[in-house]
Amino acid sequence: MAAKDKVIITCAVTGAIHTPSMSPYLPITPEEIADAAIGAAEAGAAIVHLHARNPENGQPDQSPEAFAPFLKVIKQRSGCVVNITTGGAPTMAIEERVRPAATFKPEVASLNMGSMNFGLYPMLKRQKEFKYDWERPYLEESVSRIFKNTFADIEYILSTCAENGTRFEIECYDIGHLYTLAHFADRGIVKPPFFVQSVFGILGGIGPHPEDVAHMKRTADRLFGDQYRWSVLGAGRNQMAIAAQAAAMGGNVRVGLEDSLWNGPGELARTNADQVARVRKIIEGLGKEIATSDEAREILELKGGDKVAF
Repeated sequence: MAAKDKVIITCAVTGAIHTPSMSPYLPITPEEIADAAIGAAEAGAAIVHLHARNPENGQPDQSPEAFAPFLKVIKQRSGCVVNITTGGAPTMAIEERVRPAATFKPEVASLNMGSMNFGLYPMLKRQKEFKYDWERPYLEESVSRIFKNTFADIEYILSTCAENGTRFEIECYDIGHLYTLAHFADRGIVKPPFFVQSVFGILGGIGPHPEDVAHMKRTADRLFGDQYRWSVLGAGRNQMAIAAQAAAMGGNVRVGLEDSLWNGPGELARTNADQVARVRKIIEGLGKEIATSDEAREILELKGGDKVAF
């Protein structure tokens, strides 16, 4: 089977949405993040999408110093594609969010394609007790917080990383974000092939209905034709259903504890590798094959793991 016909699994191992009190299995320390990424790669993830956290309290940390320890370990122990977030957390300024990608020059960096309401506060309904004093306000204040990604912010990230050979996981939380990508493509600021990560089920973005998934794909097809590669992530309980739909439609998938803490109804995922294994079964059950890291590099036209700065 040609590489282009294979399904790329991305695993986002910790993120900045969930707080430590929500799951004892959420990777927090550099060692935990490295082990989670390597385990996901061994289970079949071609790409690992990485955030950093303060190892003392689990708070999102976008300093290059927080990323360095696990980036080096992952590179030593795995040949997977490393994707460094520029999303960071909604509480962070754009200059802070871009620093790790600018410093380490990864093969892939994430890039959010628009400002949006990013509602985390409904999680308070099921999470009543917190270990750390930052967790509750972080969730509560999302009711009035804008996740800021203006046209100027997007261009700042693209221009800051322009000479690094980094490609982007272009995160589109709604239909308008696809048109924003088309705008930057028309200006020649970002070049194909585009790796479009459609995000479903975040409060403030597009919903998780199958028609929402199909609408996102139809719109991207119309705007970008054969110049993009489509991937999806479903938040929370939507994770596997949306992955299955997208894989059946010829798309790629993203899983991981950043997007969902669950491995089934009422069952916390103990590792990121568990989720990778589950989605791999879905993909292979559809008669498809997963892409290796090197095949993902070929499909996405990445620069190679020997050209990063870590």
